[in-house]
Amino acid sequence: MGKVYEGLTPRLRAFVEEQKVFFVASAPLAGDGHVNLSPKGREGTLVVLDEHTLAYLDFGGSHAETIAHLRENGRITLMWCAFAGPPKVLRIHGHGTPIFRDDPRWPELIGHFVSADGPGARAIILIEAVMVSDSCGFAVPFMDYREERTQHAQYFERKSDKEFAAYCDGKPTNHASIDGLPALPLPLPERTA
Repeated sequence: MGKVYEGLTPRLRAFVEEQKVFFVASAPLAGDGHVNLSPKGREGTLVVLDEHTLAYLDFGGSHAETIAHLRENGRITLMWCAFAGPPKVLRIHGHGTPIFRDDPRWPELIGHFVSADGPGARAIILIEAVMVSDSCGFAVPFMDYREERTQHAQYFERKSDKEFAAYCDGKPTNHASIDGLPALPLPLPERTA
């Protein structure tokens, strides 16, 4: 039976921190706009700051849908599924804010990601939980975790900050979402820390 919580209890926080992957959903306000759903999961890229606040690193890639949606309306949902242990699905519905590399909040927030920070970090997504709920997860299959994929980190480690900015600028879907909403601020801001 599903339950709604006041915030992330210590038990829920432990569940979130144990999971190897989570999913992020966002959408534009337009009724005919495209809903976006993205898997996330690099080790050390998600932190629970308190019972109502989380943050994750947003890395360079070929799209910036979540950023575009958050800049327009802030709506975001995060979801975790237990692929091992007792069944559970946990969702956090909230308000997300992209913190870009020149934002005065960047230096403090990036300090939470020491083990995962790298040249490909283009934003930190800060989430204020509005509703935390779980459901049974009885239909979620068991799956075994093997190891982290390293290709993404290795690819961006080979780029200088200038090359990374050029990469972001060179992808049209970093400029705007597939629905035409403004995405990354380009040229990509330089890091303040």
